[in-house]
Parts: sequence; C-alpha cells; structure tokens
Amino acid sequence: MQMIYYLHLLFFFFALGPLASSPSLTHKPGCPARCGNVMIPYPFGVGSGCSLGSSFHIVCNTSTIPPKPYLNIRNYNLEVVEIRSDNPTHIRIRYPYLLHGVCYNLTSGNVTWEGGRDIYLSETQYTLSENNWLTAIGCDDFGEALTLRGQEYYGDPGHRDACVGFCSGNRSTVGVCPNNDDSNSVGEGCCRVPIAKGTWYLDIGLSDLTKIVNRTRLFPCSYAFVKEKGIINEPSHSYNLSILQQSSIAFSQKNQWPQVISLDWRIGDRNCSRARRNSTYACQANSHCVDLGPDIEGYLCNCSHGYVGNPYLYPGCTDINECDDNPCAPHAQCKNTPGNFSCTCDSGYNGDGKKGGSGCTSSIKFVLIGLGSALGLLLLLLLCFWLRKVVEKRKNRKRKEDLFKHLLLLQQQTGEGTFGKTKLFGAKELEKATDHFNKNRICGRGGQGIVYKGMLSDGTIVAIKKLNKVDENQLVQFINEVMILSQINHKNVVKLLGCCLATQDPLLVYEFLPNGTLFDSIHDPKPEFPLTWNMRLKIATDVAGALAYLHFASSIPIYHRDIKSTNILLDEKNVVKVSDFGISKLVEVDQTHLTTVVKGTFGYLDPEYYQTSQYTEKSDVYSFGVVILELLTGQRPISMERTEVGRNLASHFLAYIGADNLDAILDAQVLEEGGKDEVIAVARLARRCLNVKGQMRPTMKEVATELESLVMSQIHPAVDLKLDKEAIESEAKDMEFSDIEYSWTSNDHGIATSSSDAHP
Repeated sequence: MQMIYYLHLLFFFFALGPLASSPSLTHKPGCPARCGNVMIPYPFGVGSGCSLGSSFHIVCNTSTIPPKPYLNIRNYNLEVVEIRSDNPTHIRIRYPYLLHGVCYNLTSGNVTWEGGRDIYLSETQYTLSENNWLTAIGCDDFGEALTLRGQEYYGDPGHRDACVGFCSGNRSTVGVCPNNDDSNSVGEGCCRVPIAKGTWYLDIGLSDLTKIVNRTRLFPCSYAFVKEKGIINEPSHSYNLSILQQSSIAFSQKNQWPQVISLDWRIGDRNCSRARRNSTYACQANSHCVDLGPDIEGYLCNCSHGYVGNPYLYPGCTDINECDDNPCAPHAQCKNTPGNFSCTCDSGYNGDGKKGGSGCTSSIKFVLIGLGSALGLLLLLLLCFWLRKVVEKRKNRKRKEDLFKHLLLLQQQTGEGTFGKTKLFGAKELEKATDHFNKNRICGRGGQGIVYKGMLSDGTIVAIKKLNKVDENQLVQFINEVMILSQINHKNVVKLLGCCLATQDPLLVYEFLPNGTLFDSIHDPKPEFPLTWNMRLKIATDVAGALAYLHFASSIPIYHRDIKSTNILLDEKNVVKVSDFGISKLVEVDQTHLTTVVKGTFGYLDPEYYQTSQYTEKSDVYSFGVVILELLTGQRPISMERTEVGRNLASHFLAYIGADNLDAILDAQVLEEGGKDEVIAVARLARRCLNVKGQMRPTMKEVATELESLVMSQIHPAVDLKLDKEAIESEAKDMEFSDIEYSWTSNDHGIATSSSDAHP
C-alpha cells in the first residue's frame, strides 16, 4: 500500500513538473499548474495561497490514478472535469445528484418517486451556465425546471420552464433526444428545456400527462436530469427505451447517466463600475473588466486587444509581437507597437502594407490604375445615363400609346367623344401655371397623386392633379374620372376643366375650391369660421341633391362608390362639391347592382356590399348616412379612442339612439344651435340610411327630398326628443352590426381603400 501511495505521488509531481517551468504561466508561480489531466489556471489554484480566495481553492486527490481535482461548493466536494478561463469562461464539474425519476404501477396506481437534490448556488461565485439544459425522458411526461436568477431571492415564485416528451406509440425500442439550437426541442420520447444564464437555484419536477391527453401510458417510468448541451448539431443522443420499463435497474445505475454540468464563475460580488473602486479589484495591467450580465453581480477580466496572458496574475497581460508572424505584405516593413503593429511600405510604393489589406503597390502603377478606373467609371456612368434616357423615352411612348388606345376604345364603346366639353391642355401651359410643379404650390396629397394650385394664362385659378405613376389600375381610374365628369353638369359636383396627356404622368385640371374638405371643416374647424347648424343642414341637403342627380337625373346612372367627407369640397362661399370619381361606375338603366372587387374607405363602407361584393345605389346611401353622422356628432368615422364596440361611428351612434340618449353623442354646436325637432328628424333619417339591409334604406332622391323640406319649412311636425322605443327596437333588429363587419384593420378579403384622399 505504501509503495502504491509513493507511485501516485510520483505520478502527480511528474505531471506538474514540466509545466511549472513553462515561461507562459497561467498559474501562480510556485503553485501546481495542473492536477492529473486537468489544467488549473489562476484564479483557481492547488495549495495554500495559490488561488484568489477560498471560492477558487482546488483540492487535488492524489490517491487516484490519475489524480483528480475537487472543488468545494456549499459543502459538496465536486470533481472538476475542466476549467476554462477563455471564451466561454466556465468550469465543468461532475454533479452526481441530478437524476430525478418517477414510476407508476400501471396495475395498482402506486407511484414511486426518487428525487435528486436541487442545485443551490446562492452566496457562491458560481451560477449555472446557459450551456446546460434540462432533459426529460419518457412518454407523455411533463418535465419542469424551477429556477431563480440574478437578483431574485429565495422565496420568489421563480421561473418555470417546461417541455413535454411524446412517443409516437409504435413501441420502438430506441428513444432519441434532439440536439439542435431550438428551445424546448422535442424528439422521440425525449424533450429539452434551456437553462438561463445567471441561474443560481434549480429544482426539477416530473408530471404524468396521460390522463390530461386521454392516452394510455406506454411505459411506467420517466426521468429528468441536467446535461451539458455539448456541440450543437452533433449526432443526437439516443437511449434504450427499456430503461423506462426497469425502474429499479435504472435507479441503481445512476453512474451511467450524464452527470457533468457547466458552471459560470466570476470574481467578487460587484459589477465592473463598482469593483474598479475597490482595493480587491483583480484585473491586472493591459486587461479590461467584463460584466457577466445586467442582473448578475461579479465580473471577469480579459486581456486587452493585442495582449496575451493571465489577466488576474501580476504583472498582467503581455504584448503580442505581431511581427513574429510577419503580418505585412511584400515591400513593407513591420513595426511592433504596444497592443498593435504597423506596416510601412518601402519607398516608391503606396498602400497600407498589410496582408489582406491593400498591400504595397508601385506608385506609377497605382497612378495608372487610378486613371484607368476613373475613366472606366466615367464611361460607365455615361452609358447608364444614356440607357436610362432610352428606357424612359420608350416607357413614355408606350404609356401614351396605351392611354390613347384606352381612350379610343372607350370612345367607341360609348358612341360619343370621351372628352366632350373637356379641354386638352398643353404640358408647358400647366408647368408654367404651377411654376414647374413647385412644392410650395402643393395643396393636397393622396393615394392617386399630388394636387397643385395653379393659375392659367387667363388668370383662372385651378387645381391640377398629377398622378404618382401610371399603372393599369390608375389608367382606368383616370379615364373613368374624365369620362364621368365630362358628362356631369351640376352645381354641387366638382367641375373638370380639362386634362393633359402630353406629360409622363397624366394631369387633370379642376376648378379650384379654396376652403378645403368637409372633413377638415368638421374635425379641424377654424374658430373664425364655425360650422353652424344651418350650414351643416345645407351641406347635407346639397350633397344629397348631387347624389340624387347622379343616381336618377344623369343620362346614365352613376354610382360614386367612395362618398366620404374628404371627397366633399367647399368653395369660397362654402358651397359643397362632390369630387373624386376615380372608382365610380356607370350603370345601365335596367341594372340593379354591380358585382365588383370591394373598394371604398373603412367607416363608410356598406356592410352589405362588404359581404356580397354587390354594389347598389343604396351603398352610396349608406356612405352618405355616415357623412350625416359626422355632421351631427363631429366625430370621426373610425376612432381608436372610442371603445372597441363603438370604434365604428355607425354602431356607436345606433347604440346611443337605441338607448334614447341622442343628445349625449351630438356635437356641442348642434345642441346649441339646432332646433330640437330638426335634429331628431335628421338623426332618424341617418338611422334609416344606415340600415344593414339595403332594401330598407331610402333612395337618395327620398333623402334629398326630406332634407330639402327641412330646409324650406324648418320642420313643422313636432317631435319629442325621446324617440319611440318600440320603433327603435324594431328597426334595431335590422341594424345589428357584427364584430366582423366593424373590426377591420387591414385590406383583408379583397377590400381596397380609396386611392385618393387629396382633392382640388
């Protein structure tokens, strides 16, 4: 026995001897560099005074061959497998207390549980590394890790991370644990849960899920343990499923289960900013301090760039002589500098002199290369400029050809001149009118294009809409608006003065309306020009008259399809004009509806049209009803400030009127100036316009007639402010709004919002 002891001791000192004399020490001078096969870098050390405090003291057991190092953590002597002081910095230890198992007697229902110890690293210099994960083996079992991290204290609810292991049920003999970088990875009878950096407490749990998922348990036992991740995407770990059948053998053979885990280590209990002010600061010269994390106290030391060595050992990290590896290119001289190096090209050469950089190039050759490159670049730019001009000319020619083809086809289909009374303007005339489309002349923007204020040569002030780009859809809308407006002559419809086809982007010329949109007048009113009740009633009457004209009095009925307050403009006398006919449609006299892709603006869109894609004259009536609500309430059609149920103004209004609480939603100006009977009459009319069933709504002719009678006679029948509750409840059954119809947030189901909110 004594001879064996001396042999062990001789082997230990033989292992330490060569490294003790190594010039590049990572350990404290005079202290062992290793224990057996394990290197012991400072701040760890074997022996008295060889480590940076008791937390890093290593005990080398020389009674084994080879000797084995041990570290005491909270009174547990744990075998050290490896200590890494580089990146990543961690220590690998053998922790034989982590296996948790549970077995269910499938006949009696009895449960046998054998639990390992939890990991408790509080008040130590160690935490669990993120290089570990919890592995659960079993079928229909729930593996759970309860952890405490960072500044959390014992008694906190902690963090619960879990995974479920499923088996395919084919009674295969092999289980497979995945080995990839995904969190909560699932294999065959095995799953894994990542463990967060900074974890100082870990408890493992297992639960049976077969009753919850209503499955028959395949195996009586399941296990859970902590294991290092290892190398990601290396061959997956597999195991024999028989261990899930033979519980007694599996528990007795604990040494065959993975036991090695990784711990992060750190210096002290303060982060870098505080540790630097302390006399025990461990980072030596030419090194810098590194925090472990925002919630993890303690720090590490790393050698600065260009230095190497042990940053914890005096006198610190030493400079690397980069010139030993000759990092400079030919014709360059290397000079080592503290933490870096420089390369200087020989006389007659230029460049940074570094390998992998520009190297050193002859000055004459460099000049010739520079001139050649500059000339080549110039020629390339000229070629690109010429090609761009050629492509633009071809595109413009093709665009004009397509535009005239569409206009010619449209003229043949309608049997009359598309432009009729519409004037064709020249490009130069409109450029001059807008000061070459000066940005200071912009008076509106929208989906279709930009609107400029201009003055023609005869002094007429006009609004000129310049399309953003001409694609097939915008070309159709452009022609559609020209064709419709050229056939309409109504005092409350914006007048199209002409158009221009001779520019890259077609232009439309309208009469100029200086007072902006009805939307702005309602929702952003000017104190000096308030929107009185009489003005609101007159505006509603004029818009209704214009729509009635489009539906019934024009030569071919026209459905506007985008009635909203931003498409209603005001002139200098506050006379309203309906505008933007880009998506409007001409309708044959015997047609009752149009089947189209749903287009319009949220808040104004007819719910029946949204569901059926069939647009009728009553769809314009619905949109007009929303405009009436804006005039009555002063609120926006869609508002995120209202509750979710009342986010849509139509449903919001119907809820108030159904509760006999009309005055609570009315605009203050309306309440103050509007006659009680007039306001109620208009509110009832709006309610009829907003009926979900189109056939129950009035026609625009009926709406216009009612509003005109209100203006003329100031409503003669007396109406009580409290609406007839039975009538309201009867109508409400036909006016219910579903969540789907009024929770739009994007252009789903083929809905397209109006392409232009900028108008002359």
